[in-house]
Amino acid sequence: VSKSRGATASLEAATTTLNERILKECHNLYTDTEHGLVDIASSLGLSLLPPRKKITIMLIGNHSAGKSSFINWYIEEHVQRTGVAIETQGFSFVTSGRRRESLTGNATLHLYPHFKPLQAMPGVVDYLSTEISTSKQKKFPLVTFVDSPGLVDGDMCYPFDVNESILWLAELCDMVFVFFDPIGQALCKRTLNIVESISSKHPERMRFYLSKADEAGHESDRQRVMMQIVQELCKRPGLNKTGFDMPTIYVPNPNKQVRCVNQIEEVCKDIEKTITQTIQNTLNSLEKDCDTIGVMVDQAIARDNQARADNMKAYLKGGFLYMLTLTLPLAMFLSLVLAMLQESLLVDLLGKEGMELLKFYISPVKTFWAGIPSDYQVWAGVGLVVITMGLVMLARWTSRTTTTLSRRQKRQLLDKQ
Repeated sequence: VSKSRGATASLEAATTTLNERILKECHNLYTDTEHGLVDIASSLGLSLLPPRKKITIMLIGNHSAGKSSFINWYIEEHVQRTGVAIETQGFSFVTSGRRRESLTGNATLHLYPHFKPLQAMPGVVDYLSTEISTSKQKKFPLVTFVDSPGLVDGDMCYPFDVNESILWLAELCDMVFVFFDPIGQALCKRTLNIVESISSKHPERMRFYLSKADEAGHESDRQRVMMQIVQELCKRPGLNKTGFDMPTIYVPNPNKQVRCVNQIEEVCKDIEKTITQTIQNTLNSLEKDCDTIGVMVDQAIARDNQARADNMKAYLKGGFLYMLTLTLPLAMFLSLVLAMLQESLLVDLLGKEGMELLKFYISPVKTFWAGIPSDYQVWAGVGLVVITMGLVMLARWTSRTTTTLSRRQKRQLLDKQ
């Protein structure tokens, strides 16, 4: 068994990159069934979310803007249909795996449980799909692409609320690529409205690209198209910002001679930067969560020790009050017994010293009882009963205790720390 495990580990080390192993190991530290941080935090009343093993990038833009073509080029495999028509009618997740598979809506949500709230949006689940590719090109093993439906204006009727769905997904994505098509409807209002909404909340995630730049004609035509797009974007307050950048990209074709500068490698560099930043954020979160759990374990043990000390005080106070409560009824009972039995019999049973001690114990009660007129002795008896019941209730209230950890639970907490 150990040899097979060692072979599996060496094979995994040979087929995965360092960044993949770091993110996978961090994910396993959270989700381990025995000592996972999620379970440990849950036992302490803290909710933790395990980090994802990949970054998520959503591509949005008008139809035929080149979103699917870019994905196919990046992974160097034809998994997404491309064409002038609206080929992507729903959301398609493209990720890497051990074998080539295509999944439907419910299976997609099972693979990505953090996207399950999409079930609450009518019609969305029926238009979810996942393409699992075995490609290891570029940084694809660390990336999940979300190919969104092509956006158009007019009377186009989508089977679900496409605006709401894209805005919701953008909240969970690490990057949002916006592709503007120079020969299509790059400036359609639906695209600009969605882009403005996302940019107002998460401008750091947005990346703008002039896609299919090789089909825009001469250089002067491309410049004119870019000016038109920039002018339209600047009209919107949420997109009018300094440092705006929109590289020109297109899918390279060795059979086609193009003089246009292709900055598609800049997209790859942006993805690599985001992966590096995600790894750093994951490690920072891991350190922070471990420190938080360590502090909470110390606090739990300190609270348990304090509770044990408080319980001991409560036991002592309650015991004293219970003894005080029993003293009065016991003295009354013994005085009654002393009155009913002959003193010589009690001396034989208890001895002379025992008899003297018994008389000393019940003398206050006899003196108190003798000083009460016979007409009020019944009320005095009722008063003594009430006092006794009050003392019992006070003793019970004083001896209340707090639940403490068992030795096993305490040992488990220390082990988790």
